[in-house]
Amino acid sequence: MVDRYARKEMSDKWTQQAKYQAWLDVELAVVKAWNKLGLIPNTDSSKIIENASFSVERIDEIELITKHDLIAFTTSVSESLGEESRWFHYGMTSSDTVDTAVALQMKSSLELIIKDVEMVMESIKTRAIEHKMTLMVGRSHGIHGEPITFGLVLAVWYDEMKRHLENLEQTLEVISVGQVSGAMGNFAHAPLKLEEYACAELGLKSAPASNQVIQRDRYARLATALALMASSIEKFAVQVRHWQRTEVYECEEFFAKGQKGSSAMPHKRNPILTENITGLARMIRAYAIPAMENVALWHERDISHSSTERFWLPDSFITSDFMLHRFNSVIAKLTVMPENMMKNLNLTGGLVFSQRVLLELPIAGVSREDAYRIVQRNAMKVWEEIQQGKSTTNEKGESLYLQYLLADDELRSKLSEEQIRECFSFEYYTKNVDRIFARVFA
Repeated sequence: MVDRYARKEMSDKWTQQAKYQAWLDVELAVVKAWNKLGLIPNTDSSKIIENASFSVERIDEIELITKHDLIAFTTSVSESLGEESRWFHYGMTSSDTVDTAVALQMKSSLELIIKDVEMVMESIKTRAIEHKMTLMVGRSHGIHGEPITFGLVLAVWYDEMKRHLENLEQTLEVISVGQVSGAMGNFAHAPLKLEEYACAELGLKSAPASNQVIQRDRYARLATALALMASSIEKFAVQVRHWQRTEVYECEEFFAKGQKGSSAMPHKRNPILTENITGLARMIRAYAIPAMENVALWHERDISHSSTERFWLPDSFITSDFMLHRFNSVIAKLTVMPENMMKNLNLTGGLVFSQRVLLELPIAGVSREDAYRIVQRNAMKVWEEIQQGKSTTNEKGESLYLQYLLADDELRSKLSEEQIRECFSFEYYTKNVDRIFARVFA
């Protein structure tokens, strides 16, 4: 993502400075643990904790020679110390430092993503309550189905995001794991207590068992959790894009004064934010593939995972963070047009009430097959009128479908005019909205 679009709070967690600082935090936690276990003298421990520092520029210079970033880092830090530097990185392997440090970065980044999700959920909830009873047409296969409310649509979104929140919170536990187990994970050069003390200092759990790396199924869990969350955000964005289509025009992204939609057509008001979100979701999903392929490392480890993680970890977090804030802005400022929703709901001349009529006929003693035939044949007449561009209401404002049904002798032999008219009540379709909201937002 272009840097100017990244939110600083997240992108700062993935700079070179932040990476090496996380490495230093791990190393210092291990120094404190060794001191607690009695290996490193108090004086040397204090000197290291107080004076250890690094320079990104100096690390880069050293790495040109060593071709090893961790050694370049430890060398740079040692230059800021005296004889006590002999204790720095004592008994550790590179991955003890790097993987535990990445756990710190992932943990703080995912905590921010969780806050983002909670923010989006709150915005969805606010708009859902606002439009709890705002009538609109439900669509199946893109075709008008039955009356629903805009609030119900948003309640579905909220419930979906609640699942992602739970998944991300569980994933946070999975990735918040460190190790200081040595080159092969056998603790030959350091006791288990060292790892336990160091991880506790860092706010991490100890991996129950490790080899030379933290196992990459944990990372893959993170990548897939972000990918699933992004897929739902894209789903919501695609819905907004549909609503903003000129032929539909039930909702619209906020269009600011002075904003332009097209260089050629001055009238355009395009859903650019949700289109952007759709594209970003594709990228976040793409990162799940290398994360899952990184699970199968050779034996106790190789470094085939390292190169991909330098890309997908920062990019997936930065992109997810940006996408969530962009979508939050979309939903919080979304222009909703109830009048157009009602206009579209009435577009098919009352056909949206067909199932209600269908369900009344078996109660009146009609077989389901006959009931379906009666209801459908009148519906097909309305479709023919619509195809010819004719009005779907009469001069009294009554729907065309109601007119055909009232004129159907076979139907009238089973249902009274009052019973048929009652089938065209919107309140029938909103009678359980309050109960649904109670279940979703409890």
